[in-house]
Amino acid sequence: MVEMPPESYDNLRRALKLYDVLKVLVDAAQVCPQGLAIAVPGQPKNRYPDLTVLRPEHPEQMRELGQVALTLEMAPPLLVVEVVSPGAKNRRRVYLEKRNQYEWRGIGECWILDPVVGRVTVLSLTPQGYSEATFEGEAVVESPIFPDWAMTAESMLAVG
Repeated sequence: MVEMPPESYDNLRRALKLYDVLKVLVDAAQVCPQGLAIAVPGQPKNRYPDLTVLRPEHPEQMRELGQVALTLEMAPPLLVVEVVSPGAKNRRRVYLEKRNQYEWRGIGECWILDPVVGRVTVLSLTPQGYSEATFEGEAVVESPIFPDWAMTAESMLAVG
C-alpha cells in the first residue's frame, strides 16, 4: 500500500465549491465528495476522486453493497473531478495514471483542476479514448455532460 498525504485544505474547498454547484444540476444524492472508492483496472485497484457525479442507480447499488464504492460490475460514474496538488509526482499521478485508469474504466468525463498552472482540463470519452479541452482565466469551461455549465476556469480554480 502506498501512503498518500492528506488533501490540502484549499483543494478540498475547491471540490466542495463544485459540489454545491453540481448538486443543483443533478440530484444531490448523485454528487459524492471525497471518500468514494471507484474500482479501476490496473494498480492501484481503487481510486478516490476529489468529487464524483454518480449515475441515478448508483446510490441504491451502494446501499445494497453496504459500501461507498463502485465495483467493476457497476456502470462507471458520469464524471470524476481531480484537483492537482503541487509536485511532479502528484502531476504524474493525475495527468497520466489516473487519466489512463479512468479512461480504461469508461468514465465519460474527467475534470482536472490544476491551480498551480491555472488550467482546467476536460477529458471527454470518445470511441477513440479521451479527447482533451483546456480552459484558462475567464474562459467558460465546456462540459459535454453538463451543457449548461457556466463557470469560468478562474472561478473553478478559486478557493471558495
